[in-house]
Amino acid sequence: MRNVTLFNSLGNRYEEFHPLVEGKVSIYVCGPTVYNDPHIGNMRPVIVFDAWRRLFKGLGYEVTFVSNYTDVDDKIINRAKELGIKESELTESIIGEFRRLVDEVGALQPDETPRPTVYMGQMIQYIDELVNNGSAYVAGNGDVYFSVESVADYGALSGNTPESLNAGARIEVNDGKRSPLDFALWKKTSEGVKWNTPWSEGRPGWHTECCVMIHSIFKDQGGIIDIHGGGFDLKFPHHENEIAQAEAHDHHKLAHYWLHNGFINIDNEKMSKSLGNVLLAKDVVAKFGGMPFRLMVLNTHYRAPLSFTEETIAEATKAYQRISMAMKQAGVKLQTLGVDLSALNEPCGEAFLDAMCHDLNTPNAITEIYAQIKDLNGLLRVREIDVPALSKVYGTIQAELDMLGIRVEVPMLSKEDLDLLGQYQEAKAAKDFARSDEIRAKLLAKNIL
Repeated sequence: MRNVTLFNSLGNRYEEFHPLVEGKVSIYVCGPTVYNDPHIGNMRPVIVFDAWRRLFKGLGYEVTFVSNYTDVDDKIINRAKELGIKESELTESIIGEFRRLVDEVGALQPDETPRPTVYMGQMIQYIDELVNNGSAYVAGNGDVYFSVESVADYGALSGNTPESLNAGARIEVNDGKRSPLDFALWKKTSEGVKWNTPWSEGRPGWHTECCVMIHSIFKDQGGIIDIHGGGFDLKFPHHENEIAQAEAHDHHKLAHYWLHNGFINIDNEKMSKSLGNVLLAKDVVAKFGGMPFRLMVLNTHYRAPLSFTEETIAEATKAYQRISMAMKQAGVKLQTLGVDLSALNEPCGEAFLDAMCHDLNTPNAITEIYAQIKDLNGLLRVREIDVPALSKVYGTIQAELDMLGIRVEVPMLSKEDLDLLGQYQEAKAAKDFARSDEIRAKLLAKNIL
C-alpha cells in the first residue's frame, strides 16, 4: 500500500503510518455533546475525519470508524429542564439532527456511535479497577478522582505537565481532591439521570467516557487503536486525561496517532456565544448547501484555522458549481456516445494521492482537481470528441471527488432520455427553435441540461 504520513500530536512530528493490524485501520473521533443544535465548528471534525477515513478506504484498508454521542452531561440536564422535557427526548432529537447533517455534508455515518448511557456498567467497572490499583481514590463526598501523580509522563500530549500547571494557572480547587490537578471520574449528583455505585449515586466524568468506550469496543486489540481524533480544543484536558487513564489501566497511550483539527472562526474572530456569532450548521447548510460548505472546509488544511466569511463560502460555492457543471456536461456527453459511466474505474491521479497521503493535504489535492476540470472542459470543446481521453479524465476526477466526499449529481440517462437528447440536437440543427425550446424544457426538468 502507498505510504501515508501524518502529523502526530503525540510528539508533534510527522510520522509514517503503520497500522496495529496489517490491512486494517481503527479510528475513534470524539463526537458532540448532544444538548443543542450543532454549530459549524462541530461539523469540521465530521468532514476532516471522514476524509481521513475515505483516504484509508481508497488505499485498500479495512477501516473501523467509531464516533460517540455524549448523552449524559450537565449541559444536557440544564437544557432539558429549560425545555421541560426528559433528557432522553432531548438527546434523541439532537442525535437525529446531527445524523441528518452528517449526510448533508457528505460524510459517511460511523460504523458505531456509542453512548455513555449504554456503556455505564463498563465505566463503573473501569473506574473501580483504577481505584483498586491506586490510580484513583474516593473522596469523602462520594466523588471519585483520578490521581494525576500516578502517571509518570502526564502532559506528554499537550505539554501541560504538572509542574507547568502548578506554576501557572487557574486550576480548580476542591477540598475533596488530594491535588488540584486531579480530575473527576465519577461525580455524585442529586439531579438528572444517575446510577448507583459503591461510591455514590451519580454519573461519570466526561474524560472517562471515551477511553472506556474505546477499551470496550476495541477489546480484541487490547483496547488500543490506530488513530484518535478530534478538535484542537480537546487536546487538553480531555485527550490528555484519556491517555492518563489508559496508561494507568492498560499501560498504553490509548492510540498510536493523535490527530487534531483547527477551529472555525467567523470573519477571523473566535466563534462564541458571548460575541453572538455562533452559526448553526443547519442554517448554513440550508442557505449554501452541504457540498459547498464541505468544499470550503477542505480548501483549508485540517490543522490550520479556518475563517468562515461571505467571501470564503461564496468562493467555495462558485468552485463547486464549476466542478459540478463540467462533470455533468461530460457525463451526459459520454452517455450520448455510448459510454457506461458506472463501468468507468479510473484510479485517482498520482499528484492527487501524493497530496492526500501527506497529512491529508486537501487544498493541494483540490488544486489538482481544478487543473483536471480545465482539461475536461478542453476535451468537451472540440468538434470530434476523444472518447477514451474524456472517459479517463472524467473517471479520474470522479474517483478523486469520491475520496474527498464531494458529491456531484450527474444524471444517469435512460433510453428515453437519450432519444430526447437526439431530438433536441436534430431540432437545433434544423433551426426549429420552437421544437428545440419545447424539448429543452423537458430536459431541464429532468436535470439533464
